[in-house]
Amino acid sequence: MTLPIRLRLTAWYFAILALILSVFGLGAYFEMRHSIHRTIDEELQLRADGVRQFIERTVQSGGKAALPEEFQKHSEPRAGGALLQVSDEQGRWLYRSAVMTNYKVPRMADARANISNVMGGDVPLRVLSQRISAGGRLYLVQVAFEMDDFYEALHRFAVLLLVSIPLLLVCAAAGGYWISSRALAPVDQITLTARSISAQNLSSRLAVPKTGDELQRLSETLNGMLERLENAFRRITQFTADASHELRTPVAVMRTRAELSLRKPRTSEEYQDTILQMHAELEKTSDLIEQLMFLARTDCGVESLEFTATNLGSILREACHQGNALAEAKQVAFHEQISEKPVWIQGDAVSLHRLFLILIDNAVKYTAANGRVEVSLRESDGYAVAEVRDTGIGIAAGDLTNVFERFYRADKARTRESGGVGLGLSIGHWIVETHAGKIEVESSPGRGSTFRVRLPLARGKESEELSV
Repeated sequence: MTLPIRLRLTAWYFAILALILSVFGLGAYFEMRHSIHRTIDEELQLRADGVRQFIERTVQSGGKAALPEEFQKHSEPRAGGALLQVSDEQGRWLYRSAVMTNYKVPRMADARANISNVMGGDVPLRVLSQRISAGGRLYLVQVAFEMDDFYEALHRFAVLLLVSIPLLLVCAAAGGYWISSRALAPVDQITLTARSISAQNLSSRLAVPKTGDELQRLSETLNGMLERLENAFRRITQFTADASHELRTPVAVMRTRAELSLRKPRTSEEYQDTILQMHAELEKTSDLIEQLMFLARTDCGVESLEFTATNLGSILREACHQGNALAEAKQVAFHEQISEKPVWIQGDAVSLHRLFLILIDNAVKYTAANGRVEVSLRESDGYAVAEVRDTGIGIAAGDLTNVFERFYRADKARTRESGGVGLGLSIGHWIVETHAGKIEVESSPGRGSTFRVRLPLARGKESEELSV
């Protein structure tokens, strides 16, 4: 079972703090013990030096035989006090205090200068054993220090650490849990708000705390994601509604015509006329379904283009050839200004042909008889610039920003027969963006429109090689 993040944070905080306090406690304990030993050892060394000086003076003045008597006289003030014992080279005691005798401190004959810990009954002793030379003879001097008071203080310090560290850890863990709960409270609020957002209220947004930290960035990121989801959901809903509406009309028309033709016997000419009308509707419906499928594939990222070195001039001339036939049928003058010089780009020839045919078809469709449509191509600042101009009905300023939206028709009065379904420019816009280009529109009502497509040219050396 996965623990909540606040418990995991508290556990990590507890473990790290426990490690730090344990290391600190052990370090403090051993440092205190080492400091006590160092201080006692320095004191013992001072006493041993005093005994050495005492032996040297006594031997020089009275000889070895005078040492026991002099030690008895001066042991307390000069010879290291009650915790002192001195033996000669043969191991005979020259002086041994009553306390050292009671503690039964052993003679360490092999020691040159040695610090050792000895138990004198129930009392811990720290003993310095040191050999000294005086009057041509060797003597072993042992001075000791009672450590019971020091070790008792050290023990109290250890007990204090053992009691205080767990208490500190418990208090710190409780504080850490409280802090993590306070820190994660906005996350809980974000979670509750996010759970309440559904398809019915995608416009809801998370409250953004003005803290300048990760929580603010998280809230802003989630709000941005919700905005993108809302836009996508709105587009899908609108797309479904518009597609249903556009498909319902031709189906209703065909159904009505079929029902009318079946109500009473008809002549073969009347049946043929009905079939021709239904065939025309089926062609329009088939074209609409193909456009819908194309847009669905682009939305899913399935529709892919094959980019190769492409002469944009030849593609535009092909589209103009078809556009010229459309213009003749409507008695619209059609002119093209396309140089024979190749204009090389990296693109997909089929989709580019489709783009220009959409723009030319729209220009002819919205231009009245005796009007004019012009198509041109030029190079400018590293771009191939293609323009389709017409003298048609134009587009109102309020509609210019929406003409590339799906199912949008600037002229609401247009019928399906003359105005299309409003998908062509959406498809053209996607083709231009996929080619890393830009499409612009300039228009004014009653004076016509100009659609301008900018596509990046092939780079210098590549363009020269293609021209060759």
